[in-house]
Amino acid sequence: MSKILNEVEVRVVSSLVEKQVTTPEYYPLTLNALTQACNQKSNREPIVSFDEPEIVQALESLREKNLVYVFYGSSSRVPKYKHMMPEVFHLDGQELAVLCVLMLRGPQTAGELRERANRLAEFTTPGDVEEALKSLMENESQPLVTKLARRQGQKEARYAHMLGGDVVAENGVDENFVSDSPVKKFGDAERVAKLESEVDALRAEVAELRQRLTDFMKQFDA
Repeated sequence: MSKILNEVEVRVVSSLVEKQVTTPEYYPLTLNALTQACNQKSNREPIVSFDEPEIVQALESLREKNLVYVFYGSSSRVPKYKHMMPEVFHLDGQELAVLCVLMLRGPQTAGELRERANRLAEFTTPGDVEEALKSLMENESQPLVTKLARRQGQKEARYAHMLGGDVVAENGVDENFVSDSPVKKFGDAERVAKLESEVDALRAEVAELRQRLTDFMKQFDA
């Protein structure tokens, strides 16, 4: 997996994507505007508090990966920043919107993405988000999204972006490419192993009782 990003880089580039659509009059963003965008409390999970040196370091790294470009306008000498996500990963507007929301808010179901990505791109049918997710998972550059196993009690599986590397669940289990088939889930495998261990213990206990009974009966045969 190339172009692995840390959490600051993920937040920086996704904030640039978001602000290009929601506040085009202020895009490209200055360092101050970008820092505020990264740390805003709405449409962000988790909420963070990165300082400007952290943002600058992330920008330098993103520039090396060709994901961010420094722009100098004719009317201002203050550097501004713009993202290069569509050019690098060959994304259309819907794919970019879905990926952006995943980067800003973490793993989500298709239903949550349909609700949240609408402010960044137009989705005319309910299946548009699923098509965008499929395209992101089959991206010609590299897989950008993975489908996670359904959580217990949830009807829908969640999706997560892969620009930060392998996706790890809250319990520390790697959730990448987990099948929807119940027999292949970590929890079921653990339960099966536990049951097998209990059965082995019971068999040993029964064998010991049989031996004790045999030894006891021998006293009457003597």
